[in-house]
Amino acid sequence: MLLKSTARLARHEGHAEGAGKTAGQTPIYGMEAVPLHLKEANQFVALHHRHNLPTTGCKFALGAGQDGKLVGVAIAGRPVSRRLDDGKTLEVLRVATDGTPNACSFLYARTARIARLMGYERIVTYTLASEGGASLRAVGARPTGPLESHEWSNPSRPRKNQQVYHEPKYRWEL
Repeated sequence: MLLKSTARLARHEGHAEGAGKTAGQTPIYGMEAVPLHLKEANQFVALHHRHNLPTTGCKFALGAGQDGKLVGVAIAGRPVSRRLDDGKTLEVLRVATDGTPNACSFLYARTARIARLMGYERIVTYTLASEGGASLRAVGARPTGPLESHEWSNPSRPRKNQQVYHEPKYRWEL
């Protein structure tokens, strides 16, 4: 998926001092962070995410751009679990890439950095037990234990069923 124009990527390069750069001013992983609208991020998720549908809302969405091409997205929002929705916890709801090496790690690290700058104290995300979590480990995230799978829908709050609801998961903290 190409960005609307390569100018969009160029427009965002260097706006925040040091954003996406190491001390030598080389982009981290050769990628640049690009702010996205939820609609753009969800379009990418619909095309590239292995098992989840697009989200219905977010606090912010972020893209990873490389050579004028959008190679991944992250969508962060309020925790799905009401028990975690304390105003200081942010959940990384979706991360999807086109397979570009290190794009997931870049997105998790940048999302956590932005969340902390916004005042969030805790950043969580979830993986299926069948997923290894290498990108999360690479950015220092730690699993906080396995979780029981369950259906989110109930008569007073219907939800669209997804097959992944029935698979065991791990919660991670970044």
